[in-house]
Amino acid sequence: MKIKRIAAYQVDLPLHEGSYKWSGGKSVEVFDSTIVEVETDKGMIGYGEVCPLGPFYLPAYAEGVRAGIKELAPHLLGSDPRQLDVLNRRMDAALKGHPYVKSGIDMACWDILGQVAALPVCELLGGRYGDDFVLYRAISQESPDQMAEKVAGYRDQGYRRFQLKVGADPQMDIERIRMVSNLLEPGDKLIADANTGWLMHEAARVVRAVDDVDVYIEQPCLTYEECLSIRQRTSHPFVLDEVVNDIDMLLRGHADRAMDVVNIKISKFGGLTKARLARDLCVAMGVAMTIEDSWGGDITTAAIAHLAHSTPSEFLFTATDFNSYVTVSTAEGAPQRDSGRMSASSSPGLGIQPRGDVIGARLVDVH
Repeated sequence: MKIKRIAAYQVDLPLHEGSYKWSGGKSVEVFDSTIVEVETDKGMIGYGEVCPLGPFYLPAYAEGVRAGIKELAPHLLGSDPRQLDVLNRRMDAALKGHPYVKSGIDMACWDILGQVAALPVCELLGGRYGDDFVLYRAISQESPDQMAEKVAGYRDQGYRRFQLKVGADPQMDIERIRMVSNLLEPGDKLIADANTGWLMHEAARVVRAVDDVDVYIEQPCLTYEECLSIRQRTSHPFVLDEVVNDIDMLLRGHADRAMDVVNIKISKFGGLTKARLARDLCVAMGVAMTIEDSWGGDITTAAIAHLAHSTPSEFLFTATDFNSYVTVSTAEGAPQRDSGRMSASSSPGLGIQPRGDVIGARLVDVH
């Protein structure tokens, strides 16, 4: 079996809430997502998706995905899509860096592998743990009252994990954390995610002021060293996200005892192949994980579901359901949340089929 075509589609993903806001005044109203199609000479077609959280969040941007695929795809024609490690080495040789460009291709090849094996991807990634898994809800940055109101609403829908977008004025963030914490019940978990937004002195103020609150502190500062300094000043459970972008940083964070939980974003690692490696290392090292991506729709959510469902339950801190945040459905068969939980499809591959009337015409077509 050989790859004979790699194509890419563009789709806009508007948000149900109108906008998504986080630290530094950053916000997005419509996400620019790229759906990747890999076709083989045997008629098998697999799909992936890459959706950066705007060009100002990580070193990734939407047009870069499509430009990168146009550059990379000619080097992959004739490759066997089932040989994921070989394929990833070929991608890394042909294009240095830019893991997010490679993620959709890798994801699509896992979809093909599952179809060939007649197995869902989660079973190929290690097996299915339990009947479903727990989701978190990200709460866009607004006033403390508005954020508390949204948490109460999502709690009524079944969510028990809440990721507050903080990283603004420290006093306001303290109020946000305290107001929301007063709403929660035993078993709920609260994460204060600064998305690199605090300076060290600001982060130090916040963690000291909420010392009596049961809250996780996520990515308070811009650099790893700054985050480590705050980690060493607080007894709160600590989550790292933006600074852990490869296996080396994951190992460094573990060696320094810099985190209790780490966020594994599929596209940041370059696809399911390397995200699985990161996941398996975390299990071996005893580090809990949030399984997610930068953003996305139905196809990204399907990939997250397969990686999350194949993660041992005690190590899966939580995962996310991006397709519930957006107004557009790009694929049939995508997993859907159910009372704050989700399960991966039992159909072969990712278990999805793109909606042709939604994704439109190919913008990139290499064959």
